[in-house]
Amino acid sequence: MTSANATAQIGVTGLAVMGSNIARNFARHGYTVALHNRSVAKTDALLAEHGTDGEFVRTETIEEFVGALEKPRRVLIMVKAGEATDAVIEELAAVMEPGDIIIDGGNALYTDTIRREAAMAARGLNFVGAGISGGEEGALNGPAIMPGGPKESYESLGPLLESISAKVDGVPCCTHIGPDGSGHFVKMVHNGIEYADMQLIGEAYHLLRDALGASAGEIAEVFTQWNSGELESYLVEITAQVLAQVDAKTGEPLVDVIVDAAEQKGTGRWTVKSALDLGIPVTGIAEAVFARALSGSRAQRKAAHGLAAGTLAEKPSDAVQFTEDIRRALYASKIVAYAQGFDQIAAGSTEYNWGLRPGDLATIWRGGCIIRARFLDRIKDAYEADPLLQSLILAPYFRAAIEESVDSWRRVVSTAVQLGIPVPAFASSLAYYDALRAERLPAALTQGQRDFFGAHTYERVDAEGHYHTLWSGDRSEVRTD
Repeated sequence: MTSANATAQIGVTGLAVMGSNIARNFARHGYTVALHNRSVAKTDALLAEHGTDGEFVRTETIEEFVGALEKPRRVLIMVKAGEATDAVIEELAAVMEPGDIIIDGGNALYTDTIRREAAMAARGLNFVGAGISGGEEGALNGPAIMPGGPKESYESLGPLLESISAKVDGVPCCTHIGPDGSGHFVKMVHNGIEYADMQLIGEAYHLLRDALGASAGEIAEVFTQWNSGELESYLVEITAQVLAQVDAKTGEPLVDVIVDAAEQKGTGRWTVKSALDLGIPVTGIAEAVFARALSGSRAQRKAAHGLAAGTLAEKPSDAVQFTEDIRRALYASKIVAYAQGFDQIAAGSTEYNWGLRPGDLATIWRGGCIIRARFLDRIKDAYEADPLLQSLILAPYFRAAIEESVDSWRRVVSTAVQLGIPVPAFASSLAYYDALRAERLPAALTQGQRDFFGAHTYERVDAEGHYHTLWSGDRSEVRTD
């Protein structure tokens, strides 16, 4: 119910679906929630439909909104990332007092969050960039929350966020991530892993459909079975549901009447750009981003339809075995995607001196978020056993899982290549694994080439220091340091 005189513990501005649902979540947990939206009609619509969820305070102006909040004031912004966020932050900062907390719960670029946190700190305000995952359902019933920002702000804000977050084994899927932009950085990489996971699932579906000729309904049953094993996850679960859905208009499987052009909002691209800057090979995530871009090149794809496929095609003779091969290839590739994501998080933590703890992230990703999966418990255990783990792939459980799957993985990729079925994420994940385990890579030749045309020097396997060969002279070698 609404109460004009209530003093609110939290305020939410931006009442689209995500903002409305998270405001309702706070109210359902016993907090009085001040509501604000540029269009007051949205505030009134929320109150008309869901006012019985708890105590709300209806406000119309920013001044009225901030005035309804207990001190230190806590305001959650749920508006479109970019200029709209900056505008709302400035409006709030103008009427808030030192010690108050502004929380950006949108998908903001982490470098923007670093900038905003510094600007607000200079004005005595605490700024928290909080990654929130779980979609509309999670926002209402319990998301995974990744708040960064000043540690002291979490003392006031943390109990509220933890109470509305998802819980796994009684543990909240929320923790203080680290300073300034770390929360949004972690959420960005989370979304990048999500891109890879979805692409891998798509490639598994493509293989079951085109290599084995299975129908959407039959593939839905396969994913339902897979969801009861080590692949159990939210994304595998909803994949089965999407594939089982029948279109009411045509009577055909819904997936067969959806245009095969995947859209994206940008967080995957941000992840890849950041990884390039940090020098971390997130090949599975990158291929997933590129696959979405290629799917959207509809005119180009139409013009290329009918290009030669070659003559090596030979479909698998044992459908049961190949289905199991696909399952194992999916699991192994999924491990690589998470390993690469955690590598990027470690590199970002080092670059920005955030002190991130991978085990904490695996813990809070176990529930509420889109990439929640059974094997996140294994990731948590791996980092608890070895906080300095060089790669998730090297943890005993994951190493064994890949070793058990690698032959299947190779059969899937080679079969797909011969059949002309694109599996960029499966293939790049396998190539990454092979490069990681290789005793010697062709990078030695690359360094020789770089030294030849650019005098970029090289190191030797049998001596310290950097060397250059006088390629345009007598081709003798000189040490350069």
